[in-house]
Amino acid sequence: MTVTILDGKLVAGEVKKQVARQAENLAKLGTKPFLATIQVGDDPASTSYLKAKHKAAEEVGIGSEHHHLAADTSQSKLEALLGQLNTNPKVHGILVQLPLPREFDEDAIIEKVIPYKDVDGLHPINAGRLSAGKETLVPCTPKGIVKLLSHYKVPIASQFVVIINRTTLVGRPLANLFLNRDATVTVCHSKTVNLAQTTRAADILVSAVGREDFQIKPEHVKSDATVIDVGLTRVEGKLRGDVDFDNVSPLARFITPVPGGVGPMTVACLLENTVEATKIQTRRGQKEPSNS
Repeated sequence: MTVTILDGKLVAGEVKKQVARQAENLAKLGTKPFLATIQVGDDPASTSYLKAKHKAAEEVGIGSEHHHLAADTSQSKLEALLGQLNTNPKVHGILVQLPLPREFDEDAIIEKVIPYKDVDGLHPINAGRLSAGKETLVPCTPKGIVKLLSHYKVPIASQFVVIINRTTLVGRPLANLFLNRDATVTVCHSKTVNLAQTTRAADILVSAVGREDFQIKPEHVKSDATVIDVGLTRVEGKLRGDVDFDNVSPLARFITPVPGGVGPMTVACLLENTVEATKIQTRRGQKEPSNS
């Protein structure tokens, strides 16, 4: 059996080309898509991710600005900044880089972003729409995974999917995306008993744990499965995914590498969401901001 490597860089490049064309068309009509990002504190990983996002935005013709707040910024100050960005007609997408320092109420911050500027797709209204099968602004990593599978024509309907992650950023929205495409879905987490017994049944296995003491080994994977590695951790100075790639890939039909798999798709889908948010606001005619 020959394994196919799901090349996220390649597919992300195709998505970015489409986004660039749409951004150019919007600009010709008088509206340049614009993304505002917010970072609280100086987490090196967050800083690196944001640099990549702004660079990618520039490449496809999306304007952007970054707001960097000190780690001891108050919740009220961050909420005030969000209020300003919500009411700024130039800004079409707002991204608050997560995680925030522990002192912050992340849920409250997410709910402060107007749903149609919520390019992370995390606002409860956007999450509810996704759960109801009405996909508008969808979290970027889950969206990127589905696009990657679609590009390589990996079947989803009628497949048994196992996702090891139950967060609102990855696991829950991804489960809904798969359900919307007629898959049967099981979500595993830290309290799951006999994990390998469940994962060995998966036609599509998605792991998004990102912990040094966790790895998907051959005993977790059935022959001919599709394996999607979302996990990212640094071990002995090197980036590593959740999946023991060298030993699992001979079993798999499709597999993502780390790096170069899901990561580039996440950034590409952020750009796509920014353009989609711009279109939504153009259709709305910049109505008065609300959380409805």
